[in-house]
Amino acid sequence: MVRERRRKAAPPLFRRVAVVGVGLIGGSLAAACRKRGLAEALVGFDRDPDALQEALALGLVDEGSESAAAATAGADLTVLAVPVGALEEVAAAVAPAVGPAAVVTDVGSVKGVLVNRVEARLPAGRYVPAHPIAGRERSGPAAASASLFEGARCVLTPTPRTDRQSLARVRALWEEVGALVETMEPEEHDAVFAAVSHLPHAVAYALMNAMLDLKADGRDVLPYSAGGLRDFTRVAASAPTMWRDIFLANRAALLDPLRRFRAALARLEAALAAGDGAALWAECDRARRVRRELG
Repeated sequence: MVRERRRKAAPPLFRRVAVVGVGLIGGSLAAACRKRGLAEALVGFDRDPDALQEALALGLVDEGSESAAAATAGADLTVLAVPVGALEEVAAAVAPAVGPAAVVTDVGSVKGVLVNRVEARLPAGRYVPAHPIAGRERSGPAAASASLFEGARCVLTPTPRTDRQSLARVRALWEEVGALVETMEPEEHDAVFAAVSHLPHAVAYALMNAMLDLKADGRDVLPYSAGGLRDFTRVAASAPTMWRDIFLANRAALLDPLRRFRAALARLEAALAAGDGAALWAECDRARRVRRELG
């Protein structure tokens, strides 16, 4: 009789993972870690006690802590899943509790100068900046999903001071939850996402405000909106506080694509005012060809 050898299960990547901020991204990462057995224990903290209790009730984390520092104590990985406007402050709060071999990462969509500020607050080499390109309009623990990062990109923006082993562990984490991981310089990251993410959000907010201005002038057009307006402005339902902080943190990189958008809009307006059908067609056709390249 031939006995099959049982394959020994791989040990978890981390013994104890602390998730500071158990909303959509933090909660989803905790759920993905649990689903894939990437941590022996998951501990959470959130400045909103109700959110923390909800994360516990949903089984996203095993235990809750009374502070970000308390959650970090004893963790070999701390994930700062907080708005970019709070990132430096939270990094300073957890710094004294970061162990000598522990790793700290984040999920913020702005890097640039913010990376240097956060890095300066934390023990040398322990910080690995990360940005998972995933999300949805709903927020909070109830919106979390263990599959949120499957097939999504995750950009790491290490600096010359980033410990290489810490970088490898964070890369492994994101790969294990299904993300496609790549690295960029922090400044390159901010220029790219100012154009493809931050500008579309700014435009969506501005467009919805224009619709409100029409209503204020006695023309309530929104009841007649169809799929086009709803699809285009979907991201305007995102949390204003989060996007205010992102716009301000990345304002240097965002201003250039914003000016380019205004210039493109001005060309359309000028062609329309002049009744120039050829110019209007050219603008629309140029955009159509670029959009088709996106698939």
